[in-house]
Amino acid sequence: MSKFGLIGKNIDYSFSKKYFSEKFERENLPHSYENFDIYSIADFQNIISKTPHLKGLNVTIPYKEEIIPLLDNLDEDARKIGAVNTIKISDDKKLTGYNTDHFGFQKSLEAFLPLQHKTALILGTGGASKAVAYALEKLGFQFQFVSRKESLNTLQYSSLNQTTIENHLLLINCTPVGTFPNIADCPPILYQFLTENHLLFDLIYNPSETKFLNQGKAKGAKTTNGLKMLEMQADKAWEIWNS
Repeated sequence: MSKFGLIGKNIDYSFSKKYFSEKFERENLPHSYENFDIYSIADFQNIISKTPHLKGLNVTIPYKEEIIPLLDNLDEDARKIGAVNTIKISDDKKLTGYNTDHFGFQKSLEAFLPLQHKTALILGTGGASKAVAYALEKLGFQFQFVSRKESLNTLQYSSLNQTTIENHLLLINCTPVGTFPNIADCPPILYQFLTENHLLFDLIYNPSETKFLNQGKAKGAKTTNGLKMLEMQADKAWEIWNS
C-alpha cells in the first residue's frame, strides 16, 4: 500500500483528497491520500521522515515556491516556472519536484480558443500565476500580471482602465479572492468594460461560480472555473507518481 497526500495551509476544503480517495476506491487500489496541513514549511521534513510508504505529494498555497529549496531535483518545466505542485518520492526518499498546473491550465483553456486577440491579464503573482504565464507563453499570448503592489512587469489594480480591460480579452484570477466562505469578494477590476469577446477564467472551484465569474457572465463574457484544470493536473500528477 502506498500513501499520497497534499501539503498546504488551511486545506480542509481540498479538492485533491476527495479526488484521489474516490479514484482509489473506484479503481480498487490499496492506497490512501492524506491532507498534511502545516503551519510552516519547516514542518515539511517531519512529514517526509515520519510517514511510511509515502510515494507522492501535491503542493498548494502557500508553499509552491517555498518548497523548492527542500527538494533534491527539479523537473525542467518546474525549474522554468519557479513553482512546484507535485512531488515524486523515490524508494531512497529522493524528492523530485514537478509542475502539472501549467498542463491542466493549458488543456482546459484550449477548449475556449481561439479568442479574437491573444492578450491576457493574470490577476495575482503567486505560484499558480507563474504556471499560468508559462502556459500562455507556449500558446503565444501576450500578458501582464496585475497585483496590489506595482513592480517591474506588474500593473497595479488601481492603474487598470477601460483601455486595459478592452485590450486584454482573457482575464485569469490566480488569487484566492472569492473562495468559500468569502464568496462576496472579487478582484477589484473594472467589470463594466467586459464584453462578449472576453473570457474570464477563475482558478477557484469552490464556489463553482465566483463573483468574478458572475460579473463577467452579466456582461456576456465566457466564463470557466478551475475544476477541469484541477482534474487534469491531478491526473498528470498520478501519471508522474506511477512513472
